[in-house]
Amino acid sequence: MDNMQPMAQPTKEINKVMTDLTNFQGKFNLNKSGFDPMMPGHNTDHSMIFRQQPRTAKKIGAGISLPYEVRLEIGLMLDDHQCALNVALHQYNKHHWMSEGAEGFISLHELLEEHIAKTQKHIDMIGERVARLGLVPTAHPVTQHELSYIKHEVEGRYSIRDFLRNDLEHELKLQQMMRQTIKRAHELNDYGTVQVLEEVLVDREDLGYHLYSVLEDDTLVRGMEHLLSGENNIAGDRQMDPGSKLQ
Repeated sequence: MDNMQPMAQPTKEINKVMTDLTNFQGKFNLNKSGFDPMMPGHNTDHSMIFRQQPRTAKKIGAGISLPYEVRLEIGLMLDDHQCALNVALHQYNKHHWMSEGAEGFISLHELLEEHIAKTQKHIDMIGERVARLGLVPTAHPVTQHELSYIKHEVEGRYSIRDFLRNDLEHELKLQQMMRQTIKRAHELNDYGTVQVLEEVLVDREDLGYHLYSVLEDDTLVRGMEHLLSGENNIAGDRQMDPGSKLQ
C-alpha cells in the first residue's frame, strides 16, 4: 500500500456543481393551475373552441381509477418535469452544435446525441402520462422555461467543460426532483406514474454519470497548457494570419 497516491480532489467543475446543488431549493408549481394572465401562452383572445384550461385535470373521464385530487397533484409535478426536460433538451442541442476540440468534436458530439435522444424520449413518456392523468401538458416554450425548476444557461460561447458542468447540474437536479415525485406517487398509490418515472430516472442517472465521468480529472488528452500561457496565446480565438485559408 506504500505506493498508493493521495485521492485526487474533485475538479473545479464538479466542486461548482456540488455547491450549486447544496443551494438548490427545488419546488413544484402546485399552485399554478389554470389560466394565468401573467403567464406566456395563456392568451384567451382567440377563436378556437375552448375545452380545458392549461394545467388542470378533468373532473371525470380520465379513464384511470385515481381520485381527481391525486391526478391533479401528480399531473402538475409531472408537467414541471416535462418543462424541465424541455429546457435540458434546448441546452443539450446548443452544446451538441458547439462541440469542438480533441475530445469534443467527435466523442462528445456523439455522447450529446445520445443525451438528446434520451431526453426527447423522456419528454414524450412524461407528457403522455400527464395527458393520461387528464391534464393539459404545458407546450409553450416560454411557459415551459417559466415553470421549469432548472434554467437555461446564459447565451454565448463558453468552454466545453463549462457547458458539460451546466448539463451535469441539470441532470442531478432532475434526479432529485423525480425522486420526490416517485415517493409521493407511492404514497398516493399512483403506481403507473411510479413505473414511468422510475424508468426515466434510471436513464437520467446514466446520463449524469456520463457527464460526471467526462469532467473527472484523469484524461488521455494532455498538453492544453499552451492555451493558458504563452505570449498572445490565451483561451479563446487564437491569432491567425488574416490571409489564411483557415479563416
